Amino acid sequence: MVPRNRSIVWLWCVSALLLLATMVNYMDRQTLSNLAVRIKAHFELSNEQYGDIEFIFGLGFAIGSLFFGILADRVSVRILYPIVLVAWSAVGFATGLTQGYTSLIICRGLLGFFESGHWPCALIVTQSLLSRGNRGMGNSVLQSGASLGAILTPIIIRQLVGDSLEENAWRLPFFVIGIVGLLWVFLWFIVVRPMDFNQPDNEPKKIATEANFDWLFEFIADRRFWALVVMVVSINTSWHLIRAWLPMFLQEGRGYSETEALYFNSAYFIATDVGCILAGVATLGLTRWGMSVHGSRVAVFLGCSLLAAMTTVAAFLPQGWLLLATLLAVAAGSLGVFPCYYSFAQELTTQYMGRLTGLLSFAGWLASSPMQKVFGYVVDRTGSYDFNLAILGWAPLAGLVAFMLLWPIAIKNEKLRPRK
Repeated sequence: MVPRNRSIVWLWCVSALLLLATMVNYMDRQTLSNLAVRIKAHFELSNEQYGDIEFIFGLGFAIGSLFFGILADRVSVRILYPIVLVAWSAVGFATGLTQGYTSLIICRGLLGFFESGHWPCALIVTQSLLSRGNRGMGNSVLQSGASLGAILTPIIIRQLVGDSLEENAWRLPFFVIGIVGLLWVFLWFIVVRPMDFNQPDNEPKKIATEANFDWLFEFIADRRFWALVVMVVSINTSWHLIRAWLPMFLQEGRGYSETEALYFNSAYFIATDVGCILAGVATLGLTRWGMSVHGSRVAVFLGCSLLAAMTTVAAFLPQGWLLLATLLAVAAGSLGVFPCYYSFAQELTTQYMGRLTGLLSFAGWLASSPMQKVFGYVVDRTGSYDFNLAILGWAPLAGLVAFMLLWPIAIKNEKLRPRK
């Protein structure tokens, strides 16, 4: 709930900061994939080696998710949040200085590690400040920052690199985007005070600090936790593989120029932003029209999953407007599932939100990241991106089916409540 002496305007300011943090997160992340064709040529990498770079990013993200998930439950997010943001921005900047495959893959792993700290911090903030019925919309605003960052990144790269054929032209965007996060930190400390989350910066969070792992055993024993594990693995696999390989699919798979691919990549992520916001609006609307909170989330997740499954159609289409239109539909569905997932996760606990987020993120990235290498391997062997693309989009729908089988029926009648 909004802290005393704080207005709704302040709450919107904090929400805007969360959106901007997600934007910076994705700008640092997407710079590599948008420049992948140049970087592959510069370092003479195969598609499988590029898949290894994305795999190491995911592995770093998985490890960092556990680390920062536990840390976020013990340390004030007012302090932890800006620390991780500065750290990943610094690593993004350093990526522009890499001189070979080894240093590039190390930077990518460190970027994943520090970027993972964003999500437990952000979800703790939305859970602390928003009511249960409003979290779907709040999480949509939070997640939409990913689209905003991914929209801006190709435009920035195009302006900085242009048609330059200079060997090291790809380095400048890493430098420019790497320093953007410093402004966010400045704004964060202006807007957020030490007591806004009911905890002074110099005092540990007063939660259970037992040395055992009772909290972990409670999660493992809960069917809802396993429902969320399946869901996060499915949506991560679809979203992150398409995100990483789309620029190369357009350029090497369908013959678009770098400029055309960059501008379409911006359009693609505009569509993801629209899908994300509409998912939040739809869940809010369905709830107000009488559907249960849980039921509205399931219905929206289903609709988004069907859109994501249109990758199968895209895989059989040649270059042209129909292919691009289909990919925009895929974009809206692929990101639209995430606010629903975040809201489901917030049903499970209030006391251990950071740890839960970390565990789920660890599972999602650990399972999906090796698929990056597999994706590259298949492309190298077949010379085509089509087979991978055709099956990727079905992952969210498969995850929803498993989720429905595992999530207790009682939650639909709003009988189950989060643990304290």
